[in-house]
Amino acid sequence: MKEYGGYIEFESYYNNMLHEDAIALNCGRGALAYLCEAKKIKKLHLPYFLCSSVPDLCDRIGVKYSYYHVDKIFNPLFEQALGKDEWLYIVNFYGQLNNDVISAWKKKYGKIIVDNAQSYYQMPVEGVDTLYTCRKFFGVADGAFLYTDLKLDRKIPRDESFERMHFLLGRYERGANEFYSEYVANNRIFSTEPVKRMSRLTENLLHGINYEFVCKRRTDNFIFLHENFEQINKLPLNVPKGAFMYPLYLENGAKVRKELQQKKIYIPMLWPNVLNNCAPDSLEYRYADNILPIPIDQRYGEEDMKFLLEEIKNEIER
Repeated sequence: MKEYGGYIEFESYYNNMLHEDAIALNCGRGALAYLCEAKKIKKLHLPYFLCSSVPDLCDRIGVKYSYYHVDKIFNPLFEQALGKDEWLYIVNFYGQLNNDVISAWKKKYGKIIVDNAQSYYQMPVEGVDTLYTCRKFFGVADGAFLYTDLKLDRKIPRDESFERMHFLLGRYERGANEFYSEYVANNRIFSTEPVKRMSRLTENLLHGINYEFVCKRRTDNFIFLHENFEQINKLPLNVPKGAFMYPLYLENGAKVRKELQQKKIYIPMLWPNVLNNCAPDSLEYRYADNILPIPIDQRYGEEDMKFLLEEIKNEIER
């Protein structure tokens, strides 16, 4: 029953939302679980270079999986035929796989899933099941979008986010360290969450974002760093639209990451599980350990990029 009067709640926003036509769900894992159920997927072929959340989800929902390697520019090294109810799961690392590349994989295998969690501004290839994760790009606690041609015919409950917002609100007014444990705890929630529709709160926040500004800021920051690091970066890179992070691959990236942390420059290791799953001389191990994903998001402008550039170069030259 609708309430009238009383105190005013959080503001409602009415801007156009990117991925308005996609299925709005609670998280990336929820989007993949939805897809596996809708298409009756029995097995996925996954890259070794991947966080543990996807195989963990497969274990939970009873989907089998195997692994394949990627090459130096993140293309799948996959040549086998897909069996019945098997799908190829392609991760668009740092937005480096453009839609022409994805279309070629679609033409070759048909049954592919594209994980665009790191390429929010890259629209899906027509007919390709594609998922996006909101919290990697914006200040929300959850949320994901899924493009697919099949919808589940069962009722899906709506998620609620209000109890997950404390670490985001705290981070807005104080430092990251004070709320980091809450951030980690929030990430763990999704390991057991069932498929749900996106919460009203998250959907509302996504309607309040200036997507054009965010896209330009992220792209400009990526370009600035690439122009200054291209000669020492061991990764050959394209410039993606609305980039996720700038991946700087160094021989001693792990050491540089540790030193920068002492200066409150937090460069994550995105897939620490890879160090346990792959041999030390493998490309995946070296990438996980030594790629520095430098933050280039909408919070930062050119002066911030100049500061990061100087600090990182100082550590490299030490």
